[in-house]
Amino acid sequence: MAWRLLNYRSNSASENMAIDEAVFQETIKNKRPPTLRFYGWCRPAVSIGYFQGLKNEINFNRCRLSGVDIVRRITGGKAVYHRDEITYSLAAGNSEKLFPDAIIGTYEIISLCLAHGLSELGIKAHLAKPASGKKPDMTSCCFSVPSGNELLVGDRKICGSAQMRTHGGFLQHGSLLMTFDPVETAALILTSQVTDPTEKLRRSVTAVNEVMSSPVSAETLCSALQKGFIDELGINLSEGPLTPAEKALSSQLVKKYESDAWNWERKKDAFKLG
Repeated sequence: MAWRLLNYRSNSASENMAIDEAVFQETIKNKRPPTLRFYGWCRPAVSIGYFQGLKNEINFNRCRLSGVDIVRRITGGKAVYHRDEITYSLAAGNSEKLFPDAIIGTYEIISLCLAHGLSELGIKAHLAKPASGKKPDMTSCCFSVPSGNELLVGDRKICGSAQMRTHGGFLQHGSLLMTFDPVETAALILTSQVTDPTEKLRRSVTAVNEVMSSPVSAETLCSALQKGFIDELGINLSEGPLTPAEKALSSQLVKKYESDAWNWERKKDAFKLG
């Protein structure tokens, strides 16, 4: 059975999160095959994880003055500055037997697909080892500390991901950096217990076009990543559009992701199956 591919397209922060949730809802409700999506951000944005407090995680005034959008994800994880990157998302039901019914195992499989895709460009990425016995630091920037089974090139993180599991399925999305600005990232995202966050980010984060001998386009990177999923999982990808139901639902959900009630106070349900 073929998976659906939603190929690369840039949207606003609220539109990107609304589309991811709409695809996830429709996938689970209608028991559809998985959807793999690649997208960009038409304006810079900072996203925070579902469990984070906005005022404690980002420099709100700096974001507003810099024209950087702010949005809360339905997935967990830490704050991410989205600028020059490819974001992937994968929505799948538990009937898709390629994935285990566990966050860590699913992370590992998706990371292997991404690493396979990067290898098509000559980038040697490997999975970070899961930390044993340590409680994750949820107050820092996503890219400052690699979580288990996320991607490293050398000892520097190149991709950060987050996942939500509910209603018999999962949504995982993540940022694969094309370029990286540690100065701007440190200015926008508040990092606790770090004396020099810019230098820490410079040492711990890398990007695709930083490790390539010549820059690649977003389209080239997306093609490589698609091949990674196809070869690693033995699947077929069939490019297609959003369904009418997904378009209608995402248009409704944009209002949620633009609202202060959601972004500041998390007053709406994380996920309500329509």
